[in-house]
Amino acid sequence: MERVIVRVRGEQKDLMGEKSSIEMVTEGRHYYKGGKHYVLYDDTSVEEAGKTAAVLKISPDSLTLLRHGGVEMEQHFALQEKSVSQYRTPFGELEMVIRTDELAIEYGTATGCVDVGYDVSINGRPQSRNLLHIEVSMAAGEAERLN
Repeated sequence: MERVIVRVRGEQKDLMGEKSSIEMVTEGRHYYKGGKHYVLYDDTSVEEAGKTAAVLKISPDSLTLLRHGGVEMEQHFALQEKSVSQYRTPFGELEMVIRTDELAIEYGTATGCVDVGYDVSINGRPQSRNLLHIEVSMAAGEAERLN
């Protein structure tokens, strides 16, 4: 596994036009298996729910984000597809539907970026328009270690 730096920037616009954003930079681990890149890191964007581990599964045409811990959820993004999942928090469980209409994946051996545009509905009600940008780069000293 290679040590990597994970940068996540998310923007959300609700039905009233209110915008919010998150930005997170953290260390993680990367490995490649079965034609997919896996990036593991601690997701600090959901701090109020407690420690949450995140896994990105990146393939040439899709992204899956798994969260375990304070929040339990799976988000699957594939261009022009709808995915349904359960979003479990300490406060209860919700059905989440994601419709992905933008997806750009540029990924090399262990580093790259992913851009996703998608709409979210919770329990059958439209909630927000979302943009997600993820960058994965080598941690300091990692390239030298691999040579």
